[in-house]
Amino acid sequence: MEQAIFLTGTQKQLENIRIKLRVLAHYKLQLFRGKIKLRHFLRILKRLLYFLSKMKENKYVKIGRLTKVNLYVPFFPTKAFFTATDKVTVFGEKMPAVSVLLSVTSACRFNCQHCYQKYDKGKDVDIQVLEDVVRRLQNKGIAFFNIEGGEPFLVFDRLARICDAIDDRSEILINSTGYGMTPERLQRLRKNKNVMGVMFSLHTDSPEKLNAFMGSDDAWLSMASGVRMCHEGGIPVMFNTCLLPQGFRDGTFERILDWQKDFGACLVQLIKPKNAGGWLHGNIEQFTPEDVALVKEKVNRYNHAKTYRKYPFVYCMLMEEEPGMFGCTAGGTDRFYINAKGDLQPCEFLNFSFGNIVTDDFDTIYNRMRSVFEKPGQCLLCEKYSSDIFWTYEQSGSTVLPLAPKQAETIYKYWDRGEPTAFYEKLERL
Repeated sequence: MEQAIFLTGTQKQLENIRIKLRVLAHYKLQLFRGKIKLRHFLRILKRLLYFLSKMKENKYVKIGRLTKVNLYVPFFPTKAFFTATDKVTVFGEKMPAVSVLLSVTSACRFNCQHCYQKYDKGKDVDIQVLEDVVRRLQNKGIAFFNIEGGEPFLVFDRLARICDAIDDRSEILINSTGYGMTPERLQRLRKNKNVMGVMFSLHTDSPEKLNAFMGSDDAWLSMASGVRMCHEGGIPVMFNTCLLPQGFRDGTFERILDWQKDFGACLVQLIKPKNAGGWLHGNIEQFTPEDVALVKEKVNRYNHAKTYRKYPFVYCMLMEEEPGMFGCTAGGTDRFYINAKGDLQPCEFLNFSFGNIVTDDFDTIYNRMRSVFEKPGQCLLCEKYSSDIFWTYEQSGSTVLPLAPKQAETIYKYWDRGEPTAFYEKLERL
């Protein structure tokens, strides 16, 4: 695969023109074929233009003829990209979710301090059940599958079967520590033309710190070896980074970005630390308004300043979750989570279940979850209600998460989701 080129300024404006013209041509063809109604045609275009306007702070990633405008939007102009844009062609009912995080195994030889799966104990779901759910999700409009473990390469047969079950209507991104990865396995996955990247974890600025954080003496070596194999195999390299506020004040963020640039990353997902899993107890440093302003300033600098034009695109969760952007997209508004034992969760950071795909009818529990999240809200539920989840977990005497559906209902039945997200309200009106 060709080397990534980063688009900002005039180059990005020109790419936006290319995207708009191609999207216009695509939906004109859909109109002529009778797949969309004439009265909806202009509304669809307005909705897509509105969404594209929200990408103004992003640094685009161009690899060959393909362009990434947002982490969870498939590369333009793939078939998966248009699966995602088809979200806004739905009128008179709730628009479909476009992204799912899917765990194929809980097996992992590392012990990360913050892992949101820290207490997700149980048997991995039967692979045939998972394959069936994947096919159903594609038919429901899922355009982006983020596949993880544990470590998915530890159960490579399961990983390969799930990737094989996903056709080109959707894009695949695999999360990995690099452990269990081989050139042969990557070559096998590369046959699936919709496998568009591997995302590694890098939360510290030195090998020693990463090894300590992940609880293994070879965590850095596994990551670095995996990165090298991906480059050699023609698979784009991405990273996720989870930093507490201090990491933005003491220069750790900048040092990590230097590493990620040197590793040839095209994109970095900057994860806001959440009170979930290993950190469900809530005893972690919280972001002050001053911290938030500092993060935004640094992210914008890396995404826009000419000095950093060769650095990867930084996709910042903290900024994406702001009320003026997308707010909370959990519960099938845009995304949701299925863990390794089959629990359907609103997102990976909300440690409760709406049911299990092994024992419950999938459509029933999926629709139940989406009905609870019928209207998107500005409240970040994983932050506001983590103490309620932790209290319920401790009172139950259980050592396992997520909370069972009945326990979960005691929380969401009375919660306050805050003001409706302005973005989605306007999207529906357009």
